[in-house]
Amino acid sequence: MTIFLDLRLHPVGGELSSRVAICQGTSISDYAGLLQDDLLEAVRGRNLLIATHGFNVNRTDGIATLSNWDKLLHLGPGAAFLGLLWPGDSIWAHGLDYPDEPKVADEAGALLAAFIEVNLQESASISFASHSLGARVVLSTIKNLHQRVRRLTLMAGAIDDNCLNAEFQLAAAKVGEISVLASKEDKVLSRLFPLGNFFGGLLDQGHPWWHAAIGHCGPQRSWPANFAAPFLIPGDWEFQHGDYLHIDANPPALNPPVIVPPQGAPKPAGGAAGWQEAFTAGFESTRFP
Repeated sequence: MTIFLDLRLHPVGGELSSRVAICQGTSISDYAGLLQDDLLEAVRGRNLLIATHGFNVNRTDGIATLSNWDKLLHLGPGAAFLGLLWPGDSIWAHGLDYPDEPKVADEAGALLAAFIEVNLQESASISFASHSLGARVVLSTIKNLHQRVRRLTLMAGAIDDNCLNAEFQLAAAKVGEISVLASKEDKVLSRLFPLGNFFGGLLDQGHPWWHAAIGHCGPQRSWPANFAAPFLIPGDWEFQHGDYLHIDANPPALNPPVIVPPQGAPKPAGGAAGWQEAFTAGFESTRFP
């Protein structure tokens, strides 16, 4: 079963917890607490991947999507996976750039960083993967860590496209390699993210305060030296915001190497049901070693 670090105080909405709960399960029905010693044994000497969901995701959905993605990953025998749950549905309303929404993600990152430095130091390395507003959670975590991070993958990141060179420049410098998955077909990020939403549409592209999301068009140039391209999913795949961690019955198995192909490339697995989450898991598995 998937092991989770749970930062939630309530199953739906609510505030950030003051402590990190250690749990395991594959669905809310079998979700239960886990002893700290069991966590330490699971991560000791292993290359650890901590992955988290985005905004507007309750505990039940977070458990389901991350445990499903865990099953699709091929990280190798020396790896361990931890799902991270946080109250990304606590403030969610309207656009993504309202001042209070990133605050929860930033505080979640600080809480997780303190937990990592006390409890996960026996792992061989630590890497992160995120979806949507979870990008801010993991970048805030890295910012608050005193140690280096092996790898970072931001999928459909609901955060400014210059975040790696501006707000989280120091955090990005702590990472060995940074990967991004972005889609220009992502309607959530193209319609709801830009800072112009905060001002009721008064700002538009070209204004110095306006930024696209890194998960829509990718990182703003210039890229940091530790950034690994390519990152832009082919447009005719019509990759939407919910596709990255979607759940389909019997998704295809996509073993590494799985790469971001050039525009016009055919869909993986012939477009069979579940190819989207199989693609993101295969991409992460390919970049992880």
